[in-house]
Amino acid sequence: MANNDPGKRRTEITAALRAKFRNFSFKDFLVTFGVYVAATLIGFFFNRTASDPTLNIAMLYTVGAFVAARYTDGYFYGILYAFIAVVSVNYFFTYPYGNIDFSLQGYQVTFLGMLIISIITSISSTVLKTQQELLAKQDKELMEAEKEKMRANLLRAVSHDIRTPLTGIIGNSESIIENPSAMDEAEKVRLVTNIDRDARWLLDMVENLLSVTRIDEKSSKVKKTPEIVDEVVSTAVSQFRKSFPDAKVTVKVPDDPVMAEMDPMLIQQVMINILNNAQIHSGTENPIEVEVGVADGNVLFSVRDYGRRIPEERLESIFDGGSFGTEEESPDSTRGMGIGLSICKTIIGAHDGSIKAVDHEDGVEFVFTLPEYMEEIDDAEDIDTFDRG
Repeated sequence: MANNDPGKRRTEITAALRAKFRNFSFKDFLVTFGVYVAATLIGFFFNRTASDPTLNIAMLYTVGAFVAARYTDGYFYGILYAFIAVVSVNYFFTYPYGNIDFSLQGYQVTFLGMLIISIITSISSTVLKTQQELLAKQDKELMEAEKEKMRANLLRAVSHDIRTPLTGIIGNSESIIENPSAMDEAEKVRLVTNIDRDARWLLDMVENLLSVTRIDEKSSKVKKTPEIVDEVVSTAVSQFRKSFPDAKVTVKVPDDPVMAEMDPMLIQQVMINILNNAQIHSGTENPIEVEVGVADGNVLFSVRDYGRRIPEERLESIFDGGSFGTEEESPDSTRGMGIGLSICKTIIGAHDGSIKAVDHEDGVEFVFTLPEYMEEIDDAEDIDTFDRG
């Protein structure tokens, strides 16, 4: 994990600058020499065409000091350039031409000022570049730490959620195999129904795990395309109803078509995961409300149920792979769908969005956002949108 202590950061910057000063690079030398030659040639052009070329040439070499410092590694080359630039202005562009003479009145101050400005410009540019490199390194370390945390949460959730339905499948199938004659048809149907439920649970989990493979490991981002939100919501609700045909869902979307950049399959998986959780954990037959809105350049997706509430202390950690259930539920219950919510957080983060869970007076609401796609939608009247009822 990166350390944000200012003292440590200054020490790191100093150490990096010292290391760069000690390392000679032929490439950096060529860059410095190339910038110097370019500045000198342009200086000759100014000397022939400008009415008062000295100031322009001095500024030209100062800009060259910044360029040399920016595109070389370390501040040695920038300082070297600054010394050579001062000598060159004296030798090529001040009287007496073709000689190095700092004895003329006023030249000492002019050249000293140019040298100081060039050195300060070079060092400032190098320090800024070094700070940017360290910040980029710290960002990378933070990203790696976040990835490791995500992996640990997923592993913990998977180890629990796979073991639980497998235990149920094994137990129910053993009961049928060992005592087939002792069971009536109703009991066999009940056990087979339990096996089917647990198998479907495992299938849902595999779908979640496969969805993570669509996220680029290096950038933690996904390939996004502009998609009509209505269609994505419609598909997700339809898939949810295949698992819960008796579930009641109401959907409300804006009258005008709304678009967001997304991977539609992943966002559908997020919607299905949240709907599954609402159906399983709410403990009520009240309808689940799905609502889409637009605010501050973001598309807001809301899934609200009217049943059990989440303990306040779990709201912050609910997306970290822990159990979703209430205190009364067994720790071995298949209701622990923490992996689904953890993957929801990963997917939304990969879309540069946000997700949260909040309690309301009558239940729980999950809200996630995606950046809105602002381009005009052509032929909007021809788009077959989802039933807004």
